[in-house]
Amino acid sequence: MQEVVRRWWNGIWGRLTRRDVWLVRETRWTVMARAGDTESGKVLRWEFDSEPQALEMVDRLLRADTAGQWREQDRGTPPPAAGADEARRGTW
Repeated sequence: MQEVVRRWWNGIWGRLTRRDVWLVRETRWTVMARAGDTESGKVLRWEFDSEPQALEMVDRLLRADTAGQWREQDRGTPPPAAGADEARRGTW
C-alpha cells in the first residue's frame, strides 16, 4: 500500500510547463516526478532505502531550472499510476 507523505507542484497549469513531485512510502521510499499534465506528461521514478536519501532527490528536483514557484500541496492527492510507457529513471 502506498502512502503519499508529501507533494509539491510548481504552480503552473500549462501542460508543457507543469511539474509535480511526490514523496511516497511503500516498503521503500519512492520519489515520482511528472513533467506536463496528467494526459501527456512524462513520469520518472526513483526508489530509495531511506527517507533522507529520497528527500535529497526531492531537493534536487525542486532546485531544477523550471518555470513557476514550487509549493507543497495536501498529501491526499494520489501520485500518477504506473503505466507501461513511463520511464523508470532519467533526467527531468
